[in-house]
Amino acid sequence: MSIETIKKYLLNCFLLTLPIMIWNIVLTNKLPQEYQPDIFWKDIPAWLKYAENISRTLIFILAFLMPLRISTLTQKRGFILYVVGTIVYFVSWLILIYLPDSSWSSNIFGFMAPAYTPLLWLIGIGLIGNSFYFNLPYKRWFFILTVIIFLIFHNFHAMTIYFRIH
Repeated sequence: MSIETIKKYLLNCFLLTLPIMIWNIVLTNKLPQEYQPDIFWKDIPAWLKYAENISRTLIFILAFLMPLRISTLTQKRGFILYVVGTIVYFVSWLILIYLPDSSWSSNIFGFMAPAYTPLLWLIGIGLIGNSFYFNLPYKRWFFILTVIIFLIFHNFHAMTIYFRIH
């Protein structure tokens, strides 16, 4: 395999998930206690854990299979949505970290913001993608449907925790 071929496969939409994953890894321990894994995942039904994690994994796999190119108008709009969505997602965390006792952080919309704001950056990735490697047929709706399924489970999980502690 040539370096150009390797480079071609390394430039995929999975790269767009890396800032999110790094952010989550570095800052999860700074979130309020109810977001810590030992509380956030405690007593969550097995079906919800599996559904959430399988659908999350599918998103990463699909993103890995989508070349990262931003040349069409739809891809450019997708990139803008990705950037704006990433900023909104990061801000939702920062408010919880620095203002954990605020009325925003204490209400259901603020508490759940890190669970529903990924809709923006994930749909952005879905708009950026317009093909799969290996001549797999590409349908944008398949990625977006997977995102919606994941977010249903992810938000149900966050809502479960919110109602448990409030």
